[in-house]
Amino acid sequence: MADSVPFTDNFSDLSNTQGYQFEFRCERCGNGFRSAFQRDNIETGRSVLRAVGSFFGGTLRDLSNSADQWRYDRATNSPAKDKALAAAVEEITPSFRQCRGCGDWMCHDQCWNEEIGQCLRCSPSVAEEISRAQASAQRDQIWEQAREKDWTADLDIDTRAKVTCPGCGLKADGGKFCSSCGTSLALKVTCGGCGNPFSRAFARSWLGEIGAPGSLSAGVSPTTFLTSSALGGF
Repeated sequence: MADSVPFTDNFSDLSNTQGYQFEFRCERCGNGFRSAFQRDNIETGRSVLRAVGSFFGGTLRDLSNSADQWRYDRATNSPAKDKALAAAVEEITPSFRQCRGCGDWMCHDQCWNEEIGQCLRCSPSVAEEISRAQASAQRDQIWEQAREKDWTADLDIDTRAKVTCPGCGLKADGGKFCSSCGTSLALKVTCGGCGNPFSRAFARSWLGEIGAPGSLSAGVSPTTFLTSSALGGF
């Protein structure tokens, strides 16, 4: 009876018609190792047989077809492949450790806590955990201090922001004017008296200078307010 062949769930079969090779991966970091390629000498001889059979036909061609059937069967299971897998496992095993905490296979160089005897996922490195905790706390403190600072003092929050320039149609980067064509980005409103458009920013500054903030929101046009102010109506 043939010996059983141990295997894991972290390998891929890279074998081809010329020989056998397997790739084993760490289940934490994804790094891996490939076993040395094992050339199949029998398959090499059969390749020669197929080449000769294609020229001469007859019995040699029948033997070539048999070789093709053997190659098809070999792609799944065969004693030669079992032997190659067992050799690959023996070759790669020193580079891996199986964690008794989670059962996964980990690479010994990067993902194994030698002091504890478990993988770094189950038993993280103390120094690495301290470093991560410090970085996380520092990030939280940065966010807290940034929230306490007023970042809107020089921004016009009352005016509706435009993301596209009405003049050139390009993306607007903020500010009062388009950085591409210079078109004003201020929201236009219409005067209730004359019907001409003007910006809310201009109206607010103008009404503030003459000592009547809020008159615009009350529905009084700048023209009407100016005339009434001159006549003493406000």
